[in-house]
Amino acid sequence: MSTTLQAPEFSGHTTRRYVRDTTLLTVRSLRAIPRVPERLLDVTIQPIVFILLFLYVFGSAIHVTGITYKNYLFPGIIGMFLAFSVISAGVATSNDMTEGVIDRFRSMPISRLSIITAQILGQACEALLGYAIIIGFGLLLGWQPHVSVGHAVELAALLALAILAFTSMGVLFGMLIRSPDAMQGAGMIIVFPLTFMAGVFVPIAGLAAIPRAFAQWDPVSALVAAVRGLTQNYPSSGSWQLDHPEIAMALWCAVILAVCVPLAVHRFNRTLSN
Repeated sequence: MSTTLQAPEFSGHTTRRYVRDTTLLTVRSLRAIPRVPERLLDVTIQPIVFILLFLYVFGSAIHVTGITYKNYLFPGIIGMFLAFSVISAGVATSNDMTEGVIDRFRSMPISRLSIITAQILGQACEALLGYAIIIGFGLLLGWQPHVSVGHAVELAALLALAILAFTSMGVLFGMLIRSPDAMQGAGMIIVFPLTFMAGVFVPIAGLAAIPRAFAQWDPVSALVAAVRGLTQNYPSSGSWQLDHPEIAMALWCAVILAVCVPLAVHRFNRTLSN
């Protein structure tokens, strides 16, 4: 006999139940990592490969006015990694959708929203691990951020908000694209233009007119510019969001969360009703 999953209501009992279910499901997601450690390759090895490739292979041929390329690159890698978290979250969600995990949730008296929230939080925890590796590896290679206490708090809050927003986007894509392989391919098509035209590796001002116009309003550009401004005091310009990257990134994250979370819950409800 199966029990219909109920959405949480705003009462003390259901809120506690929602928090409990979310915590249990998040732990369940993280406990799967030791059994499938290769799922962490995109948050551990992949960023290191990009760092070494662009810093030591292409970095000698790239010159940025007013800043060393090493200090220019690492804030960009942080922004690039954020965009790639869309793919990892999407693939993990697609795996759950196709391997029967969601079917097992049908018979459990748990909140539907807690399943979505736990999926987002589990992927966000993996993203935090990736950020720790990038920052630690960067400091080891000589990256020299100049961050005040206030800027450190602002940067941490911005990155946490961005992780939640872009991970929720990945979870939605993973529900819409039911094949992990297709999710991987579609994610690359979306992510590569977002990252390579976002000023991650070269200044946006040096791009041709059409890609420059796109890059000036790319959400990843706002994050990269915000990280550079907070860690290197390096200015950006060219559009409103590059002139005000912290505000722009917060607005982007709010819009992404407002759109992706309700759509993910709606898609999940439709999946369960089929």
